[in-house]
Amino acid sequence: MVPVLERHPLHALLARERTTAAAYLKRLADRHRALGYGQMACRKEKFSRWIAGTEPELTAQLAMADLHGIDAEQVHRRGWPAWLLLALHDSPRVWELPWTVAGTVEALEDAGGGPVDRRGFVITSLGTLAATGAHWAATAPAAVSATRGRRIGQGAADLFETRLETLRHLDDAVGSSHAYDAALAELRLIAGVLKENSYSEATGRRLYAAAAETSRLLGWCAYDSGRLADAEKRFTTSLRAAATGQDATLGASTLAFWANLRYSAGDPYGALGLIERALDNRHKIASGRVLAMLHARQARAHSKAGEAKAAYHAVDAAFAAYHRAGPAAHDAPSMYWMTHGEAQEVAASCALSLGEPARALEHFDAALRHEDPYNTRTEARGAGIYLARQAEAHLALGDLDAAVDIAGRAIEQLGGADSARGTSTLADLREQFTAHRTARPVADFLDLTP
Repeated sequence: MVPVLERHPLHALLARERTTAAAYLKRLADRHRALGYGQMACRKEKFSRWIAGTEPELTAQLAMADLHGIDAEQVHRRGWPAWLLLALHDSPRVWELPWTVAGTVEALEDAGGGPVDRRGFVITSLGTLAATGAHWAATAPAAVSATRGRRIGQGAADLFETRLETLRHLDDAVGSSHAYDAALAELRLIAGVLKENSYSEATGRRLYAAAAETSRLLGWCAYDSGRLADAEKRFTTSLRAAATGQDATLGASTLAFWANLRYSAGDPYGALGLIERALDNRHKIASGRVLAMLHARQARAHSKAGEAKAAYHAVDAAFAAYHRAGPAAHDAPSMYWMTHGEAQEVAASCALSLGEPARALEHFDAALRHEDPYNTRTEARGAGIYLARQAEAHLALGDLDAAVDIAGRAIEQLGGADSARGTSTLADLREQFTAHRTARPVADFLDLTP
């Protein structure tokens, strides 16, 4: 079943239809009657009950499906509310285009159309997810040179790669929403150059690699902003461009970021499928830090699934890959953030998910004390999220004073941050504190924080 997160699909449906609950129920009642199902009450309380968890009567669901052009069979097969996610799909073009050079160009043009603001939903089925990874791995090398339009050379690719260096750090500096807008403008420019200019095979591959990296950045920013459907669309576009540019390292990096979204959205096995596909092609991956990231993501997915042995085995593999990686200057520029401290933070998060808070705190401490520490300046939001997890570990150990102190630092770090991930992390932490409200330091903390 497709995971449903944070908000009910009906919320997103109203937003997409740009209507109110009352107006939507009136339309639904009219369709219900027209289909021969009889009168249907359309009080707003009905809509509220559906969102709260009450399943609509079958005839109401069938009328709703008819209203949105969804086959009645899907209502019976998928059940409520999973079938309703079909009404939230974009055009399937980006998923169904051929994995060819022409298909990639079309996907990049389509991807330049702006964000899909459907928050809180993962809409890509596990079958589509698996097929996308398989297509990436199986795409055969193809000629990417172009002979129409004004000739451009390696200098144009140099410029795009320089601009990408700035884009990678822009998210840290100004937040994911602003960085998304900048990356979207960049993708439109790259897509236009690919379609309208002529270039050599070598230049073309670099341009497609730039498109892949820009699309990956878009996916990450969309995810951080809570737009999961849009993020998945960006990640699959990135995979297409990476395959066309024959850059397995970029494709594997995209799969790792996509896996992060899936396990965070409650789908650890979908995440593991993406990681396994990337690791099947490890002999093509030129970055030791990308390999370390893949194992780290694998560890988190296993920990989310409650698989301790597999999680710690993957943690060990992440550290081993990182130690073999060599100097950062010789690695992929996009992996500047992958330090030994980052691997320690992941190990800590795994231990916390697996119910070992003391072990988690040891790793959290090592992340900052190592000679290659987690960089709290360039990873400001990540630092805040990890602080919140430290507070959670102290809370699990019954050290309320330490938990409150670190939670305050997490709030200060994430306060005002443009990040749905950060906001969700703080909300979850506050929820855990409410179980200890009778303790004085916790009560004061809850009273003083929003």
